[in-house]
Amino acid sequence: MAETVGETLERLAAAQGVSLSELSRVIGRNLAYLQQFVRRGTPRRLAERDRQVLARFLGVDEEMLGGEPRDATIAVPYLSVAASAGRGATVGEERAIRQEEFAARMLRDCGVSPAHASVIDVAGDSMQPTILAGDRLLVDRADTRLASTGIFVVRRADELLVKRIRREGTALLLVSDNADYAPIRCTAGEAAVIGRVKLLLRQP
Repeated sequence: MAETVGETLERLAAAQGVSLSELSRVIGRNLAYLQQFVRRGTPRRLAERDRQVLARFLGVDEEMLGGEPRDATIAVPYLSVAASAGRGATVGEERAIRQEEFAARMLRDCGVSPAHASVIDVAGDSMQPTILAGDRLLVDRADTRLASTGIFVVRRADELLVKRIRREGTALLLVSDNADYAPIRCTAGEAAVIGRVKLLLRQP
């Protein structure tokens, strides 16, 4: 029977001559935390940060402590819509036309929620030079927190846009990187933030 993560952790700790209490202190938890994980299965999985710190401390790969294998991949839907980096275009039916494979670790390192990720095309030139027509964007629909440094996909009526966003009171200002395009001011409820662009995919 294969070892559980708790059994592996206990074995690695013994090999290093450290107690589970000491390892709990290393990850900033109470002294009984890892003892409960090993003996009672609480929590059921190590938190990502805890796993990373423990793996570095013990000199092992995260996979030994429940992390994804290095070659693990996640299928992300490629949607049949294009976000306009221009003056806006009517959005047709949104459906997945194929799956794109991404390394699980890359998605994690980019802070992408795999269950809420999708790939879309870009049409238009309003986000030049940052984003070009024909680029593809990996969008995280779980991340809709507005930030001054972020680029977002926004739905406005029947248009899907890719823009930077600034707040102006209760309104949103949709800003292009191309100075030829004036900002678009949207009243409250007129625009919905779909998700944040986490990766720009450009053909060489």
